[in-house]
Amino acid sequence: MSQKAVCTIGLSFFFVSYIMFSQGSKLAYFQEPIDFAHWFNLIGAVLLFSFNRIFPKNKLCTVASFLTTLGIIAHVGLCTIDFIMWSFGDDDVAREALSEHISNTPAILFPFIIVGPSLLFVGLALHAFNFIKSNTISALMVIVGAPAIGYSFFILKNGTYMVLSCALFVAGLFLLLYNKEKTVTV
Repeated sequence: MSQKAVCTIGLSFFFVSYIMFSQGSKLAYFQEPIDFAHWFNLIGAVLLFSFNRIFPKNKLCTVASFLTTLGIIAHVGLCTIDFIMWSFGDDDVAREALSEHISNTPAILFPFIIVGPSLLFVGLALHAFNFIKSNTISALMVIVGAPAIGYSFFILKNGTYMVLSCALFVAGLFLLLYNKEKTVTV
């Protein structure tokens, strides 16, 4: 399977997971018999690693690849935490106790909840910056979509805006993936 195909599958899984996350209280529907939303997110994030191989090799992409990789690792950790939370079922007391414990443990909270997962978006946005001159619209879709996802989720707490932001981000990466020029200069 080609790297572009792996990237496309990863984008698809990632986007579908955000559609599921946007459902909010209806999320329980996507958690039976397994936590589909987080499995899709996990698989999608891991497959997005292929973008590190697709995009050109230069200093900016070296940094972007490093940040993308850290973000993927953080997504794996975040999904693991969410799988553990899911495993508590209806035991809200145990889930709250774990949540409080994580909140009081900076070595888990910052790399796997607050900062780490964002690095995936930052890394892919840096990759997109390589194409700001050759594919301006596609690159800007990724660069604007990346922080918009976080803003809509953490600040606005709006699932619709989150999905729209993710659609912008994913569409920009898809366009860059299939329309990028062979030579790129930063």
